[in-house]
Amino acid sequence: MVGKLLLRGMLVGLVAGILAFAFARVYGEPQVDKAIAFEEQQAQAAGEAPEPEMVSRATQAGIGLATGVLVYGAALGGLFSLVFAYAYGRLGSLGPRGTSALLALLGFLAVIVVPSLKYPANPPAVGNPETIAYRTELFFIMIAVSIATMVAAVGLAQRLWVRLGAWNASIVAGLAFLLVFALVKAALPDINEVPENFSATVLWQFRVASLGIQLVLWTVVGLGFGAVAERVVAVRDQRGPARRYA
Repeated sequence: MVGKLLLRGMLVGLVAGILAFAFARVYGEPQVDKAIAFEEQQAQAAGEAPEPEMVSRATQAGIGLATGVLVYGAALGGLFSLVFAYAYGRLGSLGPRGTSALLALLGFLAVIVVPSLKYPANPPAVGNPETIAYRTELFFIMIAVSIATMVAAVGLAQRLWVRLGAWNASIVAGLAFLLVFALVKAALPDINEVPENFSATVLWQFRVASLGIQLVLWTVVGLGFGAVAERVVAVRDQRGPARRYA
């Protein structure tokens, strides 16, 4: 059963990747082009020789972007299906569609939104190359803490459901999550390496586009996987009594 869910999750992830690629081409790549143009202007003003282009811009924005997004989408769909297989039946009376939608919402918040509030995405020409390893480390720390806190918050809500009711328990768990996030956000160092003369409009549009790409991926995976998982669960239930996957 888990194998069937994994395959379907990866296929849904591929579909999500196709749609996210289209979104990135329309809304993301123009901002990247503007950022690259700014970087080239800065290099020319400083009298620096242009760096050799190892991969053409057309390849980067075409097959390179498509490959990256499709692989990411398939991986996301596969991992999502495994989380669903564990969580289904453990989140109250939610059916496959409801469970999938809720997991996608929580995952999008924990993996994408919350870390981006501390360390948002930056286009080319923004960021010191010498600090890229340090910035990457901080970003992944933020993701790990956010995921762990979200899992703990869901567990807290489950423990409080009987005593407080689903609504109040969810509010308490949500506030606990926000409190931990605020503490971690304050504890981790700030990073601001945006050049003073870099266009604020380009920076904002790039970050919105980056968030939009992730929103397309998680929305399609959450809704699409719920639909295909419902069929798998229905077949399983017809063959025997309902049981948890894990």
